Amino acid sequence: MPKERDEKTVDNRLIARYSTQQHYVSDVDETGLGAVDAVKDESAPSSLWGEAWKKMRKRPLFWVSALIILTALLMAIVPWIFTSQDPRYCDIKFSLEGAQGGHVLGFDKQGCDLYARMVYGARASVTVGVISTLIATVIGVFLGAVAGYVGGWIDAIISRIVDIFFAIPLLLAAIVIMQMFRDSRSTWSVALVLGIFGWTQIARITRGSVMSTKHDEFVIAAKALGMPSPQILMKHILPNAMAPIIVYATVALGTFIVAEASLSFLGIGLPDTSVSWGGDISQAQHSLRDNPMVLFYPSLALAFTVLGFIMMGDVVRDALGRKAKDV
Repeated sequence: MPKERDEKTVDNRLIARYSTQQHYVSDVDETGLGAVDAVKDESAPSSLWGEAWKKMRKRPLFWVSALIILTALLMAIVPWIFTSQDPRYCDIKFSLEGAQGGHVLGFDKQGCDLYARMVYGARASVTVGVISTLIATVIGVFLGAVAGYVGGWIDAIISRIVDIFFAIPLLLAAIVIMQMFRDSRSTWSVALVLGIFGWTQIARITRGSVMSTKHDEFVIAAKALGMPSPQILMKHILPNAMAPIIVYATVALGTFIVAEASLSFLGIGLPDTSVSWGGDISQAQHSLRDNPMVLFYPSLALAFTVLGFIMMGDVVRDALGRKAKDV
């Protein structure tokens, strides 16, 4: 009994001791888990091109190439803001003369202002490049989209046509065709020839991009809703397959500018009355020993313009990432 009484006494003392201590309990947090994890974002969801723009504008290479392209376009559209000289006015007494007042680059062998001809030469070269790219893109996207979406024997026939045109070198085909129309040369004829023989790579890229896109969930859903195939192709597949096409078209534009310059250099491109970089390079080769700068200036303008389009294509391809993997 004494032992049990001692144990009860100890227990009573412990209870009394702990009962006098203050206990602190935090308030109950009644905020739900959904409210904790919620992120307040009222901005519109960014698109593929929106994300690409965010990436591109952070790269110095984008701004350098954009500046070069913008300068070339301004020289082609409004050349008079760069020079007040007439590129077609020539005075033989100034033949191969150096820079002087109002003529910052001097004169060519015919006594024409080099700077004025370099500025105005952008119009013909850039125009041919843009028109050729548009023609090649329309043909290539149409045939590539049909082949990639329909498949079967239609895909086989279109693919063989692409292989036939792909086996023909662009410059060689243009030389042969332009030789047949030497008396009717113009900006449109050169652009048409280059576009007709330069669409094959775009067709291949389009076919591959369409084939990889037509199995996506949104396309399957559109088919389940009974949407016609042409509408599915135009509204759902092509807009999501255009990334690699745009990248290649940007690079191809520079390629067509080089092709036009090559034809004009050979004397079968633009007519002699047109002011173009290729034509000036062809005429300057005879003055290479006496004054190599006559050849240097139009060549520099051509090289920088083509470089600008190629760099822009690389920047766009890197910004689009996986969507442009086919280029």
